[in-house]
Amino acid sequence: MPFRDIIGHRRLVALLSRAAAREMLPPSLLLAGPRGVGKRKAAVALAEALNCLDPLTAGDAASALVADAPVRDACGQCASCRRIQRGVHPDIITIEPGDSGTIKIEEIRDVIDKAGYRPFEARRRVVIIDDADAAVHAAQSALLKTLEEPPSASVFILVSSMPDALLQTVQSRCPRLRFGALSPAEVAEALMRDHGYAEPAARAAAADADGSIGRALSVQSADLAEARDGAQRLLEQTARVSHAAQRMDIAKALFGSKRTPAEEREQLAACLRALSSLLRDLGLLGTSADPSALANADLQDTLARLSGSFDTSRSLRAFAAVDRALGALERNAGSKVVADWLVLQL
Repeated sequence: MPFRDIIGHRRLVALLSRAAAREMLPPSLLLAGPRGVGKRKAAVALAEALNCLDPLTAGDAASALVADAPVRDACGQCASCRRIQRGVHPDIITIEPGDSGTIKIEEIRDVIDKAGYRPFEARRRVVIIDDADAAVHAAQSALLKTLEEPPSASVFILVSSMPDALLQTVQSRCPRLRFGALSPAEVAEALMRDHGYAEPAARAAAADADGSIGRALSVQSADLAEARDGAQRLLEQTARVSHAAQRMDIAKALFGSKRTPAEEREQLAACLRALSSLLRDLGLLGTSADPSALANADLQDTLARLSGSFDTSRSLRAFAAVDRALGALERNAGSKVVADWLVLQL
């Protein structure tokens, strides 16, 4: 995947691209940040950019990552790029935890031996250690000398969602690039572009993903789409109904008839997270913010209608109530009690 196809992280992508263009890339890097936000993809994109046979530069329209800066990006089509994408390039080595959940010292020693030789065909050998924090301490210690005096033709990229679990001596030898969580819009874009999600399912999954594409892919999008639909109905109904007894009937409608208590709890939590996302969007609309910042952009017309009932003050109160409801669920409060309380607060 070329740099230009990475979703989000534009400042870090531009930094890596400029470093590759100027041949000023450090011999070792630590890509740190939440799980599932694209760190490994950035490492692979860097390997492609360093070894592309027909790289794009700042003068190529297709590579326009940043303005007025030297840029190098992979073409994504040459033999080298295609082999890196398939994971079969002999000079791009990826290590990740095995069945035991750890990276053993033997694997690290093997890659250190390989890195000591000139690349077979690439300009730069790239060693990507994914989930580097899973390396046992002996394996991390074995890396120290190589990280301190790396072979001139090799680059070591450590990828970690828990960088502080690495030995301090390893951390000190690797400049750290901090990847943040993606926006809901960016997660939805990735789900639609790369994983074939329909927009409603993508938006629902993104709202629940906490900025992680990996997390969005790990849950059932159909359940999340149902949860978002339930949250939308809840807002529409509470906007029209103020009588307490009628609101209690609204709460009953949140629960299906064929769910176990555990499934009810899980679905209510998903509905509350979706409700929190919708209320956030209502707050943004109330401040005339840029609509592109909406997490649920496909529901903009619905949200615009609701904004007449949920002004900024009410949206903030409702948002705080949803947060308290989620906290109560986490403390094992009864699902129906939480739902009854919440509909009275909206």
